[in-house]
Amino acid sequence: MLQESRVDGEYAFGYAKSEVGAHRLVRISPFDSNKRRHTSFASVAVIPILGDGFSHVHINESDLRIERFRSGGAGGQHANTTESAVRITHIPTGVTASCQNERSQHQNKASAMCVLQSRLDQLESERRAVANAEHTQSLTDINFGSQIRSYVLHPYRMVKDHRTDHEVSDPDSVLQGALDGFMLSFLSASLD
Repeated sequence: MLQESRVDGEYAFGYAKSEVGAHRLVRISPFDSNKRRHTSFASVAVIPILGDGFSHVHINESDLRIERFRSGGAGGQHANTTESAVRITHIPTGVTASCQNERSQHQNKASAMCVLQSRLDQLESERRAVANAEHTQSLTDINFGSQIRSYVLHPYRMVKDHRTDHEVSDPDSVLQGALDGFMLSFLSASLD
């Protein structure tokens, strides 16, 4: 079962990265009539969500080949005598965009640049989606010994991060979201 949560705030992705991995929960199952102890695992992946207005790709002028040509179609003699149409090629990727809708070369170039930026952003989004899928696929090792943190609710009560040995004796507060101590201990251990 896949469950998604969203974390917002300053440096949210940097802090939440400390939660990536397998988490182990030990408890008396409420679904077991014999009241036996059960162990469950959950895999956590953290993926940044960038806003819609965020442009992933910065376009360098040196990476562009700009061609000007005469636009075809209706438009009278002006369309046949001036090179107002523009085709822009992003050399590293081979992505092209052209525009010949406007009478002005500058307006056509601006429109073509918008289309090119959109296509490059889409290409980058697809690349990131593939990378995120590979990242999520690599988290499938969920078994004993691979967990980053254990939440024990029976026979004693404790939460322990196996990477930093940070322990808390109140698992209810951690399960309610009090993760600051674990995040900060992981981040400080990462600096060392």
